[in-house]
Amino acid sequence: MRRYIIIAFLTFIVSSVMAQDDYHFLKERMNGSSLPLINLRTDSAINKNGFVDGMIEIADYQCRTDYFSDSVSFFCKIKYRGTSSYNYVKKSFSVKLVDQNGKDLDVSLFGIREENSWILDAMAVDRIRMRNRICFDVWNDLDATPYATKFSNRNGTSGLFVELFINGVYEGLYCFSDKVDRKLLGLKKAQVETNGDVSVKGVMYKGISWNGYSTYLLGYDETFPVDSVVWNEWELEYPSDYPSASTWQPLMDLIDFCSQTNDNTAFLQRYQDYFYFDNLVNYYVFTQAMNVGDNFCKNTFLSTVDLSVSHRYLVTPWDMDMSLGSYWDGGYRTSMCKFNRYDETPPFDKLYVRNLDGFRDRIADKWADCCLTLFSPDSIISRLDHYAEQFVASGAWEREYNRWNGSPVALKESVFEELEFVKDWYIRNYNWICSNLGAAPYADVFVPDVRAKASVLYMLDGRRLDLKEGEIPPKGIYIRDGKKVVY
Repeated sequence: MRRYIIIAFLTFIVSSVMAQDDYHFLKERMNGSSLPLINLRTDSAINKNGFVDGMIEIADYQCRTDYFSDSVSFFCKIKYRGTSSYNYVKKSFSVKLVDQNGKDLDVSLFGIREENSWILDAMAVDRIRMRNRICFDVWNDLDATPYATKFSNRNGTSGLFVELFINGVYEGLYCFSDKVDRKLLGLKKAQVETNGDVSVKGVMYKGISWNGYSTYLLGYDETFPVDSVVWNEWELEYPSDYPSASTWQPLMDLIDFCSQTNDNTAFLQRYQDYFYFDNLVNYYVFTQAMNVGDNFCKNTFLSTVDLSVSHRYLVTPWDMDMSLGSYWDGGYRTSMCKFNRYDETPPFDKLYVRNLDGFRDRIADKWADCCLTLFSPDSIISRLDHYAEQFVASGAWEREYNRWNGSPVALKESVFEELEFVKDWYIRNYNWICSNLGAAPYADVFVPDVRAKASVLYMLDGRRLDLKEGEIPPKGIYIRDGKKVVY
């Protein structure tokens, strides 16, 4: 009996040691197919309310951070991030690099950009663990800042997939990225005068809730205090150190213009003082193509470079897990995009509904420009497969499945099986947009049948026609393999 107790005890000790050494176990076995490994070490309990001291260890077979070594480490500060995502067991993290004295340290991790503040996104409700990243990849190829920046006019995050460990213990598949912040968008810093007054230059706001009218740009509660970083369901991203009437007044002015300017002539004369036309067109086309459903103005940044020069706002999307056939909670979203989704939200309620300045025409033109390239089914499916192949070849998907299946959403043992739904949804949504805008020769575009079934037909509005074996479809025009067929 004593022998069995000793064996059981030794087994427990060995398994405990191995559990604490997941990071080094995988690090020693890295190869050309491995995702980067990130290990966060800390002696403190990580929480949401404040940063704790720690160390970040990075193992990258491609040596993208230090071109002479596949392993680097930095002092850092760590905390949980997110609002609704914080409620999931798999948490997202904010990481700030610091030097030995605790001062901010800018480093180009993985060659993304010189930065000290980074995001580790858990993607907990995304069944394919790539929606937000793919959306930003596409958005970055579509839109750019209409002014020069230090980062190639990028108007969204850049990132890559990694496997994360906490104190050596495996935590899962994560997306590592930079942030949408003042430095990325080139916003001018606030200036503190000698008398202590603050001169606000660049500002950036983020919509954080659908409650009330403010994130629809339709009004606001004038009694809401302005000495807080949160005001009327908006968060002051920059300058967050100086919440005041002067930092919130520009947003009030924008809402006043959007909600009170109903005359077409007056709106046309002034709206480009507040918005960039092409940026709005790109945002509309992008969110329809990917069916991003929890944005504008919630989960959207509005930023101005320098208020002393202009109060023109750049639109930047954020948090796009609800896209590509998914709801915010990870459920399957089979419906197509809705062209009237912004009809009650300025400035689209005027530009799109009334077709002011030829806005609808420009949308059709933009779709025609991009539907055979950036938004083509082949292009989007290629992006999906590219990341899925990384997940599988590295073994990351198997580890993620074993660690997080069912918490909070069910995962499929094969990520490619889950992608079949996404690909099929995208093709249907693509054809739906084409049939509404009439700008793309979608009948001549080869659209592969991702379910690999024979005789799959789509109606001209993009809906799949499900037929029983041997059943003949009703008379009409359909799409099969991207070609028109007539019955």
